[in-house]
Amino acid sequence: MIDPYPATFSVDYPDRFLDKLTTFFRLFVAVPILVVVATVGGGSSDNGRNAAAGGLLVAGPLLMILFRRKYPRWWFDWNLELSRFAFRVAAYLALMDDRYPATDDQQSVHLGLLYPDASRLNRWLPLVKWFLAIPHFVALVFLGIAAFFATIVAWLSILFTGRYPRAIFTFNEGVMRWGLRVTAYALVLSTDRYPPFRLSP
Repeated sequence: MIDPYPATFSVDYPDRFLDKLTTFFRLFVAVPILVVVATVGGGSSDNGRNAAAGGLLVAGPLLMILFRRKYPRWWFDWNLELSRFAFRVAAYLALMDDRYPATDDQQSVHLGLLYPDASRLNRWLPLVKWFLAIPHFVALVFLGIAAFFATIVAWLSILFTGRYPRAIFTFNEGVMRWGLRVTAYALVLSTDRYPPFRLSP
């Protein structure tokens, strides 16, 4: 049996009637939480000064792995919690949950990253992981387009039936899982295992 990939993702299927009103106006309802994500996830103000907390920490962990063979735990925890928050918001935008995304509770979105033993990570690989992940980035562009249209179908289904089609839910969950694995490999740098080309766990 193959060991599970050290980045896990799942969303509890909402086996209930979803709120049609907040579903219809989801993009408008999500504006406040999107502002919060932009604030902690990176960005700049109009005058060019940094107006955000900075987003995922990539350069720092890369340099620490390269020169010191260390990955400070609090840097990893920041990346983990920011990823959890961002994916909760993404699941909300994809209509997979009608509860407003919390800034600290996992709610129905379960995301896990294993803290790496940096002394066992390849110290040179972080320099090229972004390049090695290019096939995944290309695949995720097409998967993202498919997920966008699938979400529109889910939106219509919820408006008319109150239910999220399970097949579309599973597909969107798989696309997010794939994206998380690539993020863990190429950006968070928490694993040297190349992400699998699959949607399933």
